[in-house]
Amino acid sequence: MNSEHRTGRSGGTGPAVRGARERARGEITAAIKAEARRQLAADGAARLSLRAVARELGMVSSALYRYFPSRDDLLTALIVDAYDSVGAAAEKAAGTDGDPLTRWVAVCAAVRAWALGHPHEYALIYGSPVPGYAAPQTTVAPASRVGLALVGIASDAHRGPGTAPPELPEEMRPEAGRMAADLAPELPPELVVSLVAAWSQLFGLISFEVFGQFHRIVEDRDAFFAQAAARIGREAGIAPSAGARG
Repeated sequence: MNSEHRTGRSGGTGPAVRGARERARGEITAAIKAEARRQLAADGAARLSLRAVARELGMVSSALYRYFPSRDDLLTALIVDAYDSVGAAAEKAAGTDGDPLTRWVAVCAAVRAWALGHPHEYALIYGSPVPGYAAPQTTVAPASRVGLALVGIASDAHRGPGTAPPELPEEMRPEAGRMAADLAPELPPELVVSLVAAWSQLFGLISFEVFGQFHRIVEDRDAFFAQAAARIGREAGIAPSAGARG
């Protein structure tokens, strides 16, 4: 028996072994995240503890540190997952058939549905900052996905049926130009400004619902949200196609 054959049997470096190790690592990583999300729901992000996660999973802390070296690394992974999840929902809704305003409302509704279905993850990314945590650059691209879905609809409207954003006061034009250059240079500055305002209004609307501010105020929240989302879109300059009802 030659040495190459012996290594293939006992060296543990074959593709099947590596694949099994990767699967096992992926399963353990998923279990760590699932337990961390459970703790987020129970105690909030500020009290997330690697030791507590390890204890609940029956792991020693030193073993968990091989997957997430610090609490902040685990928080970052949860934040990226949350942004990617809501971003995927928004991007799927952006592909809805219809005029730009119909698609706009569909994206808004998809983000709201995700937030209501994942309130603790929503709170992690759109709620109060976690004390002592600073989000790294790796969260920027995932965090941009919802906004880019809305910008994409605005771009389609601008190229197609047209947009009608509010006029800018003269003192706002330098800032509007900077924002447009940074965020969407293909769009008029006044449209970019209105989109940023609309984006913040959307998440304010969703946050009020998720965090209970509409209790005993808004009863038919589906209808209320659909009307408000359409109004925000129209005020931003996203108008329906000719002949479509808005």
